[in-house]
Amino acid sequence: MTPETPAAATLSAGAPDVGAVIAELAARARSAQRILAGMSDATKADALRRAAAALRADAALILEANAKDLAAGEERGLSGAMLDRLRLDAARLGGIADAVEQVAGLPDPVGQVIDAAERPNGLRLSRVRVPIGVIGIIYESRPNVTADAASLCVRAGNATILRGGSEAVHSNRAILAAFQRGLAAGGVPEDAVQLVPTQDRAAVGALLQAADGVDMIVPRGGKSLVARVQAEARVPVLAHLDGICHTYVHAAAAPDMAEALALNAKMRRTGICGAMETLLIDAAYPAGEALVARLIDAGCELRGDGRAQALNPAILPASDEDWDTEYLDAILSVAVIDGLEPALEHIAAHSSGHTDAIVTDDAAVAERFLNAVDSAIVMANASSQFADGGEFGLGAEIGIATGRLHARGPVALEGLTTYKWQVRGNGQTRP
Repeated sequence: MTPETPAAATLSAGAPDVGAVIAELAARARSAQRILAGMSDATKADALRRAAAALRADAALILEANAKDLAAGEERGLSGAMLDRLRLDAARLGGIADAVEQVAGLPDPVGQVIDAAERPNGLRLSRVRVPIGVIGIIYESRPNVTADAASLCVRAGNATILRGGSEAVHSNRAILAAFQRGLAAGGVPEDAVQLVPTQDRAAVGALLQAADGVDMIVPRGGKSLVARVQAEARVPVLAHLDGICHTYVHAAAAPDMAEALALNAKMRRTGICGAMETLLIDAAYPAGEALVARLIDAGCELRGDGRAQALNPAILPASDEDWDTEYLDAILSVAVIDGLEPALEHIAAHSSGHTDAIVTDDAAVAERFLNAVDSAIVMANASSQFADGGEFGLGAEIGIATGRLHARGPVALEGLTTYKWQVRGNGQTRP
């Protein structure tokens, strides 16, 4: 959004009327979405490739903007994990552009026939995928979400209104400017992707109340953000809750595999939602001491129950809150569990429904775990850090939906569509 836009002008005239600003953004998004919905697959894909090229062309400007956000974040005392989520470099920015191109290369879900049938009276019915419409996305410190969300929404024929966190305000604006320029070069209206032009928290409330202009809200952020969205929204919400992810090391786990997976699941990147936050160790697993020692040696702080503390004197006592905490840092809760069923009970009580994993060489136990754990993603003998739309072959993702309706797990193109019924007849009337 440029300073000349009406929404920005409204803000510069004095105290912003955030309700009017959001209403205007939504109206412009709706007009752009009607145009976008009629565009061909080839046109949308070409516009996204142009957007990716614009991101690469503006790399220096985007990294300069990101440096401002990092400096401000350090002054504000953001944690190392939060700064890592915020930080861009040439490689990460290249990955963002690559992800946009990957979305451009994915099959277009719009127009796909989900199923079809013919009734005895000759009516032919089909369910066909269509865009949802206007999607509001509220997110916090990750600037890559700006491009990821925009590319997925455009590819699926949706307009989007983005509201990023104040930590990444300069990065988000620079990414959006490049993205919009690429879209426009490809014939897609710039208003198909807009950024709320204020960090006023009231703008979030106005977006959540904009039921007449916004068709779905996607929150991406911490527990407090998602709780606020779910409490205040008058718009349907596709919830991405916190990632309290578990790894259960079964008695029959191979020690080399268990250590490699636990280390990767926790320490590869501690600040992502797929990072392991609780390690459950079977009491019959023969190498518990070595497992926790590997994590401690890697710089991870462990907090455990009494039986876990007996494995290593460096393990601190865990509080009741630790089992329900998404640390997003090099901190891990550890419990010793008496077998599969207690592990399932612990996960049912404390998991956020995001991603939970088992490590075992017992195929029957693995299948029992995969079927019994009611999370959006359940894994056997794999790191929970694979909980990612790109790793699932979906391209960039809007987020990991942890609810049970509409879409679940990594939400990519298909999760950003709905369907309509098409009925074809030859003059039938209902008796």
